[in-house]
Amino acid sequence: MALSRLAHFSIRTTDLERSCAFYERVLGFRRGFRPPFDFPGAWLYMGDDESDYGAVHIIGIDRDNPAGLAAYLGEKDLPESGTGTLDHIAFLATGVAQMWATLRAEGIPWRDRTVPSLGLHQVFIEDPSGVTIELNYPAAEVAGLALPEGTQATTGAMA
Repeated sequence: MALSRLAHFSIRTTDLERSCAFYERVLGFRRGFRPPFDFPGAWLYMGDDESDYGAVHIIGIDRDNPAGLAAYLGEKDLPESGTGTLDHIAFLATGVAQMWATLRAEGIPWRDRTVPSLGLHQVFIEDPSGVTIELNYPAAEVAGLALPEGTQATTGAMA
């Protein structure tokens, strides 16, 4: 048995709409088909093809009716925020200047870092639940550009 690729990641949240809005407005995902589970949620897709079942599954926590979620995925303590033992989730991307403009317009803080040995420019953000998202752009996209004011810029190795 061999693994072929990561299928999706799931985030449990107490604010389903805020989380969905972040992934839709900031990262460009779109809501698509999701089976009628007995708990709130959304499946978010990176494009029009829904054959892969979505890249991000947002799981809504209904504190008044947790039975459906507990029956399907089991009971878990929800940390206040963050990724727990998972450090971050990374995506390959293009259009770093457009992302900077989006983050600025949405009021989302970010950190920039270039990894010259890999030819990557990284942008780190956090979703509404405190999950760190790493966006990896070709370093050539930032060659000769001044980093936006107020960003934290470092040069170093990638985690």
